[in-house]
Amino acid sequence: MTNHFGQRAIERAAVILRVGERYSSDELEVDGREVYSAIKGRLVWTLLAGEGLSRSIQCFPGRIAAALAAFCILTFVPAPGFALDGSTPNAPTKISPKSFTSAEQALRAGIDDLKAGDAASSVAALTYAAEGGQPIARWKLGEMYADGVGVARDDVKAYHYFNQLIVEYDEDAPDQRNRGAISNAFVAVGVYSLTGIPNSNVHADPERARELFQYAATTFGDPDAQYNLAHMYIVGAGGLSKDNITAARWLMLAAGKGHRPSQALLGHMLFAGAEGVSMQRGRGLMWLQIAKNGAEGPKDEWVRQIYERDFAAANDDDRKVAAAMLDQRAKGPPLPSFVSRSVVKPMQMSRPLNIPMMAASPPAQPAQ
Repeated sequence: MTNHFGQRAIERAAVILRVGERYSSDELEVDGREVYSAIKGRLVWTLLAGEGLSRSIQCFPGRIAAALAAFCILTFVPAPGFALDGSTPNAPTKISPKSFTSAEQALRAGIDDLKAGDAASSVAALTYAAEGGQPIARWKLGEMYADGVGVARDDVKAYHYFNQLIVEYDEDAPDQRNRGAISNAFVAVGVYSLTGIPNSNVHADPERARELFQYAATTFGDPDAQYNLAHMYIVGAGGLSKDNITAARWLMLAAGKGHRPSQALLGHMLFAGAEGVSMQRGRGLMWLQIAKNGAEGPKDEWVRQIYERDFAAANDDDRKVAAAMLDQRAKGPPLPSFVSRSVVKPMQMSRPLNIPMMAASPPAQPAQ
């Protein structure tokens, strides 16, 4: 049975919708910081457009008797948490899972193993902690099973751990310390819902995926969710009508947070003049240059390729405008740096440019 969000969520959605209505396609010519500041001034992080409230505010259980505290994450937003890499001198003696006296003790032991670089040894302790209600253990196990780190890759188990965190999330009494972790779970389950998991009970449900992305994008301001939602507007998925203007708004917000895929895709849309979006070749090249400068490793090869194609198609005036905009930006505060989950293989649009369809999407199933 589908419940509705609480009253605060309804009010928040209404505010977001009103702010979104202020920005037309022509206003995309204004630097994204103005959009960002206008939204932040209303205590929200993202624009919501293209749907009525009756569709945009429904999906998840609003109040669930949560016996578990929310959990923390190491990415997306600054939050207290555990460092899961590096080494620790004078590591404590390992404790057998049979000897744990509490889920908290098991969590500490699992984290110690991860700090020591021994992911495989951490599994037993983290599993004990997860079964005892430790949210961070569930989150970490979800990532480990999704990535095949320390365990054989198992998307069904990954989905199970991530989905537990969503089901037990109480949006009427959120734990502000752990917003990033909650958001990460929403995005991960959203991508699994988009495609389903072969040979399992997790079937493709694009509308649920859209709801999850939209919730994470509007409530947490998650750049991966904003990027994924933008793509759903571009292709018209999950019950959405194709809407490049709304897609560009989401991308503008994520790009301003240092999200490289959003910077690259927004830049390409502005440079090429996607349907409904006014052509701004210089500004588009600026965003493509920013994305290319931050590209890292093979996962960002598509960013470099799209930049090279558009730069080659640009004329001297386009390049001069882009250079001037970059110089002006250099005089202001730097863009934040946002690191998406890099352990998953992105889906590809059926387009010549091979732009990743989804951020933080599960990797393709290995060939049988």
